Amino acid sequence: MLRRGRWRLRAVYKPLPAYLPLPLLPSPSSPSPTKPTKPSPMAAPVSQPPVAARASTRLLPRGLGALPESAPASLRFSVGRRRRAARLEVKASGNVFGNHFQVATYGESHGGGVGCVISGCPPRIPLTEADMQLELDRRRPGQSRITTPRKETDTCKILSGTHEGMTTGTPIHVFVPNTDQRGGDYSEMAKAYRPSHADATYDFKYGVRAVQGGGRSSARETIGRVAAGALAKKILKLKSGVEILAFVSKVHQVVLPEDAVDYETVTMEQIESNIVRCPDPEYAEKMIAAIDKVRVRGDSIGGVVTCIARNVPRGIGSPVFDKLEAELAKAMLSLPASKGFEIGSGFAGTDFTGSEHNDEFYMDEAGNVRTRTNRSGGVQGGISNGEIIYFKVAFKPTATIGKKQNTVSREHQDVELLARGRHDPCVVPRAVPMVESMAALVLMDQLMAHIAQCEMFPLNLALQEPIGSASSASELAPNLS
Repeated sequence: MLRRGRWRLRAVYKPLPAYLPLPLLPSPSSPSPTKPTKPSPMAAPVSQPPVAARASTRLLPRGLGALPESAPASLRFSVGRRRRAARLEVKASGNVFGNHFQVATYGESHGGGVGCVISGCPPRIPLTEADMQLELDRRRPGQSRITTPRKETDTCKILSGTHEGMTTGTPIHVFVPNTDQRGGDYSEMAKAYRPSHADATYDFKYGVRAVQGGGRSSARETIGRVAAGALAKKILKLKSGVEILAFVSKVHQVVLPEDAVDYETVTMEQIESNIVRCPDPEYAEKMIAAIDKVRVRGDSIGGVVTCIARNVPRGIGSPVFDKLEAELAKAMLSLPASKGFEIGSGFAGTDFTGSEHNDEFYMDEAGNVRTRTNRSGGVQGGISNGEIIYFKVAFKPTATIGKKQNTVSREHQDVELLARGRHDPCVVPRAVPMVESMAALVLMDQLMAHIAQCEMFPLNLALQEPIGSASSASELAPNLS
């Protein structure tokens, strides 16, 4: 710490990323921002550095002294008077989700592999690769004629964070190798931007991009989310019996009627009984036919995924900026190709009056506060009320299609593009496990926040309910034999 008068300089030598030039100090050739002052005749003599040393310094703002020329350009500093300090800090990431149950995903479509690192997982949770592989198999490409023909087994490997089939509480690293890359299919996309794809915006932001497979914007990035979501689902089930299910409710103009599915009783088996993942067999056939119709023409269509979460404890969610529906919306709109989110009555709720839309409370036979209707979608004031949470996510048609389109080249010339490669004619069948996983990550993160804040001290049992455990203690006990 350097002091001069009432000012102070705190310097922390902290290298910044190479891509982030941050000139904090003026160069030696810059004119001095200060004017020389005559010393007071009553002042004590001040020792001066040698002329050579003075010539090799860079000047700081008035009253702050100087740093030697050897100080790195990536100097992070704060300036203040007395105890007040202003800080300059740059933070740019976007690859980490969650606050308590944190998931960092990594990897690209045609790189060596993809995966995630999970931090904050409770210890002593039974976990093997098989738990994650079940969900990854639902997400993987090449599973039917209405998905991308790319052949990947998406076999995962847990590299850290477990011991003898139990989580240890330390970071869990999950890795999935890429094995079926065809970089040559993207030669045209290296020169021209795919309409409505992230090609152009990645160039606008970074000035460089991974062309093959769309790089980081590829849906292969979601492998890490699904792997982490499988673990979150398991913990939620063990802790409070939470069950999360998603299904396709719309493909193009084929819309599943609202009353066709009972949210209380629909099962995973019903959803997985067909390749489009719609629990109603009649509408499933119509959806498959709609996808087949555009697939053979080299075109694509979009759709909607509906997600439900049963047995969610009351009190999950934190006002005001961490409301449960706000966190769910952020999670869903971070998925590739997602374009819309609504919870409960959603936009249709604007057609009601207040007396028509309100969910009236009543006491059930077990003495619990319930609502007779559920237009709120299980969330009121940003906090779960114990009813079923349900919401919808809209996905646009796949941007990469086998039809010639007008676009612009990287050299800013108007051109035509006929894209090649292997792509989904409709993303919603494979988006189902992605939506479930992101819902699980949100609920897991919010559940841990709730327990940390609201169950640290004894509850007001007249109003609050403890977050109970749906599993036995022996199930979570490690084998010490």
